[in-house]
Formats: sequence, C-alpha cells, structure tokens
Amino acid sequence: MISRPGFEHAVHTAINRSPITALLGPRQCGKTTLARQIAETRESHYFDLEAPSDQRRLQNPELLLESLHGLIILDEIQQMPGLFDILRVMVDRPGHACRYLILGSASPDLVKGVAESLAGRVEFIELAGFDLSEVGGDVAQKLWLRGGFPRSFLARSEDDSLAWREGFVRTFLERDIPQLGITIPAVQMRRFWTMLAHLHGQTWNGSELGRAMGLTDKTVRSYLDILTGTYMLRQVQPWHENLSKRQVKSPKVYLRDSGLLHRLLDIDTGHALHGHPRVGASWEGFAIEQVLSRIRPAEVYFWGTHGGAELDLLFFSSGKRFGVEFKFSDAPRVTRSMHVAVEDLSLERLWIVYPGSEKYPVSEQIAALPLQQVDCIVQESRG
Repeated sequence: MISRPGFEHAVHTAINRSPITALLGPRQCGKTTLARQIAETRESHYFDLEAPSDQRRLQNPELLLESLHGLIILDEIQQMPGLFDILRVMVDRPGHACRYLILGSASPDLVKGVAESLAGRVEFIELAGFDLSEVGGDVAQKLWLRGGFPRSFLARSEDDSLAWREGFVRTFLERDIPQLGITIPAVQMRRFWTMLAHLHGQTWNGSELGRAMGLTDKTVRSYLDILTGTYMLRQVQPWHENLSKRQVKSPKVYLRDSGLLHRLLDIDTGHALHGHPRVGASWEGFAIEQVLSRIRPAEVYFWGTHGGAELDLLFFSSGKRFGVEFKFSDAPRVTRSMHVAVEDLSLERLWIVYPGSEKYPVSEQIAALPLQQVDCIVQESRG
C-alpha cells in the first residue's frame, strides 16, 4: 500500500475544522481506503451507500444518525442525495457534536442540492490518483503509462493494468453514469470520450465535434460537463486580459488520468506511447496534473491569442501572477511566445516544465524545470 500522508493530514484538519468534510474524486482513486485509515484513528461509523444492507439501515436516517457519536462516514453519498438536507438540519442543532465525512464520485455540480443544502457547513477536498510525490520519481514512466488509479498502477503486469482500465471504462459508462440519473447510450458516450482523447490538450470546439457525431452543440457540451463533473476530464478555462490582441475564449480539455487516455488511444506499451503522434500532448496533460497536485491553486487558467502567443497555465499566489509552460523536449528553449506572455500578463515568474533532470535559467524571469522538481514552483510562488 502506498502512503498518502498529505491527503490524510488534509482530511484530519478539515474534520477538526468543519462539521462536514466532503472527499471527492473519481471512483477507484482511493477515497474509501483513505477514509478507512482515518476511521481507525478515532471513534467512527462507516456506511457504504451502494450496499443494500446500509441503505436499509438508513431508511430512517435522522433517527439512526442522531444515535451515533464520533465520526460518521457516508461513502458514495450521491446514491442518497436526500441525506444532504438531513445533514444540514443535524449539524445546525445546538450541541450536535458528530463530524461527517462524506465521499462522492461526482462534483457538487452534478449532485443536485449539495451546494445549496450544505453551504457554509462543508469543506471540500479533491482526491485524485497517485502522483509522483507519492510513488517516487524513479517510476515516473510507469505512472505516466498506467495512470494514477491504484489498481492500474499497482497491477502485476502491463496486461493486467490495461485490462483493469478497460473494465473501468466499461463500468463507468454502463453503470456509474446511469446511477447519476443520466440516460446516455454507453456506446455513444464512449465514442465521444474517445474522440476527446484524440483532441486531448486542444481548445474545445463543440461545433466541430457535434458535426462529427451528428449531435447539437448543446448535447456535446452536456457530455463534456458530465465527464468533467465525474472527474474524468479537466477543463482549463481561458484568461482574458484587457489587451488589443484577440484572445482565445474557449477552454482547453484534458483527460485527467493518463492511463485512461492511453486506453482510449489503444496505447498499451511504453514503446507504443513514445511512437504515438499524441505523445507530446499526453505528456503535457500528465505533467499538468502533477503540477496542479502540488500547487493546488484556487483557480487556474490558460492564455492564448489568435496571433499564436500562448501560456499553458496561469495561476495567482500572494497577489502575483505566475506561468507554467510544458515542453516534451530534452532541452527546451525560450520562445517569443513566452516573452510575450511574461510581458502582456506581467508574470512574476515563468517555469518551463520538461522531462529532463537539470534546472537552469533561460532568461531573467524564465527557468527550465524538470518535472520531478516541480515542488520548486510551490516554494518560489509562496516565498
């Protein structure tokens, strides 16, 4: 078992601070394992809301929960959305001392009533698959190829890992999506997901994708939001400056787990990955997830102009602006686009993250940074 002390500390802190802590993330990313580890450290009660036995126990939830003490863990809470209103009532009662840890595989945007019912009472923590800080830089290639889902990464062989990912995709489409009350044919959603895999790292163009699938812009946008809300996709929104330049106003779309991306692209080995035409885009998405797992900004953007200037990531810290570029290159060099981004966006610092091993300056405000040293971004942006 791979330890995840950063997330464990974050959850403990949130439980001590807020009456309700929501641990969110895709299925099979380790939420239940983490919750059970936390449960071992204090008085606790665990309910799996996908289990018929626990569903029966919670037929009168207010009566049952009122009789319990300590930490109450409700796993896959999106299966019983009516519990949100009950939790709100219970935590608002004077003297109510229980703490709640709720686990979910869908964002509050997809589970109706979460934001409204629990506003001001819940602290959100987003859990993803393993990252480099947890597994170690010596297995970076393995993590990139297999992705961060524990059962995929820890599988005994590449074939076992690939089989697990194929099973995950099928179960997600055939069971998980319908359980959210969403009625989309699994074949059609898989086709859409696969098309997005081929467009990984590109700017969203709903009209073009809709025409290719014979669907309306509104329909493909709803598919995009479903995959985003279930933590399969990341939309990086565009940043707009009051500039004379025409700027890109559509989000960039990435599959969040590189292993699932490779399954949908039929990439099964490291050799196939390095020979694939989308290898650079795959590495960019993988590197973005590694950086975001460290800096955890409140908001992150990309910036681009129709003249060709672009910045992969823009984030804010301590009132200053910072940028990150990703280059799948042994020795990346500064480009005119980078200089334009530094000047037009008034960046304090810009890092070029690449798969090498040496950190080196390329200009006064720009430095090349190996992926395995991205903790430097945290230190320098908060220093």
